[in-house]
Amino acid sequence: MSYRPVKVLHSCPVWLAPTQTWLYNQIKSLPADIACTVACIGLSKPELFPVDDLHSFCGTSGLRYKFEALLRKLNIPLYPFWLRQYAKRSRSSVIHSHFGNMGWFDRHAAMQLNLPHVVTFYGLDVDHLPQQDARWITRYAQLFDSVDLVLCEGSHMASRIVARGCKPEKVRVHHLGVDLQFIPFQARSWSPSTTLKVMIAGAFREKKGIPCALEVLGRLQDNVDLEITLIGDADADPRSKEEKQKILAVIDKYGMADKVRMLGYCTHAKMLEEAYKNHIFFSPSVHAKDGDSEGGLPVSIIEMAASGMPVVSTFHCDIPEVIKHGVSGLLAQEHDVDGLLAQLQSLILAPEKWLDYSRAARALIEAEYDVSLQADKLAAIYRELRATREV
Repeated sequence: MSYRPVKVLHSCPVWLAPTQTWLYNQIKSLPADIACTVACIGLSKPELFPVDDLHSFCGTSGLRYKFEALLRKLNIPLYPFWLRQYAKRSRSSVIHSHFGNMGWFDRHAAMQLNLPHVVTFYGLDVDHLPQQDARWITRYAQLFDSVDLVLCEGSHMASRIVARGCKPEKVRVHHLGVDLQFIPFQARSWSPSTTLKVMIAGAFREKKGIPCALEVLGRLQDNVDLEITLIGDADADPRSKEEKQKILAVIDKYGMADKVRMLGYCTHAKMLEEAYKNHIFFSPSVHAKDGDSEGGLPVSIIEMAASGMPVVSTFHCDIPEVIKHGVSGLLAQEHDVDGLLAQLQSLILAPEKWLDYSRAARALIEAEYDVSLQADKLAAIYRELRATREV
C-alpha cells in the first residue's frame, strides 16, 4: 500500500546524546512515506546519528546563540519563533516534540500554523520537572489543552500523564522500539565453578539505583566469584557527580575495585558487544528524591533482555511490562537490598530457569518492541494526525 508523504518535523533539545540511540532508531526506521526533518536547539555527537535533514538553532550563528542566551535570561526563548518559521518553510505536516518541556515550547508553532502536534514524554519530564519547578504544572496544563496526542512508553507513564491533567483520550501508549536485527538472541549459561559476570549500565543518576546494585553484589561476593562490568559515568550535573562518589564509596566499602570493570560511557555498539560477555543484567531502578524516575522503562533493559541475558530489576514504573516477575525475569521492590539479593541468589541457584526467562522476554520484545513494528505504528499515528486537519 502506498501513502502520500507526511512531512514530520521532529523537535528535540539536543541532537543527540550518546545514550539516546532509542530516539534515533525511532526516526531512522520510519517507512519511506514519512519524510523527517530534525530541529534542535543544540548539537551533540551528530556524526553518530546521521539524518538527511538536520537543523540546529544554536548552529546557525554565534550571534544568534548569544542573543538567545540573553533572551532566555529574560524568559523570552527565541527557539519557538525559529521553529515556527522553519516549519512553515519546510511545509511540515506534523510537529513531533520529544520530551514534555519541548512540547510546551513548541505548542505555539503548532497552533499558529494549525499543524497537528504530538508530544512524547520519556521520564525526567514527567515528574521531576514539576517537582523542581512549579511553573511546569501550569505549563503542562497549557500543553495538554492544545496538544493533539501524547505518547508514553507504557501504562504507568500514561497514568502519570493523566494524573497531571491530560485527558485520557489524548494519551496513547507507544512502546520504544529496539533494532532486533542487531541484537541476536544468545542464551546465557553459567556453571557455579566459574566466574559469574554481572553487567550494570546507565548514566550515574540516582534513578538508576547503581549504589544499591553494588551493595547487593558486595554482599554476594563472599559466596560467588564475581566480575562486574559497569558501563556509564557522571556528567557535568552536580547530582551526577555526587552519585558517582556514592558508587565509588560502595566499591571501596566492599573492597571490590579489582572486581569492577568501569568502562565509562560506551558507544551503543560497544555496549552490545559487552552484553554478550556477561551472564546477568542487574538494573534496580528507583524513584529519586528529586522526582526523577525512568517514567517508562530503560531501553537498556529491553535490549539486554532481548539479547538473551536474564534480568534482575525492580517494580519501578513500566519495567514490569517487559520483566514480568517469575516469567521473563525477576523483580524486587525499590531500594530493597535484601529483596534484590534474594532474587539474584534465586537466579544463581537455578541456572536451569534462565532459558525460560530469556525466551519469554525475547518473545514479548519481538511482539511489542521491535523497532520496525513500532515504526509502522508511529507512521500510522502521523497519517492519522494529518488526516484530522484535512477533514
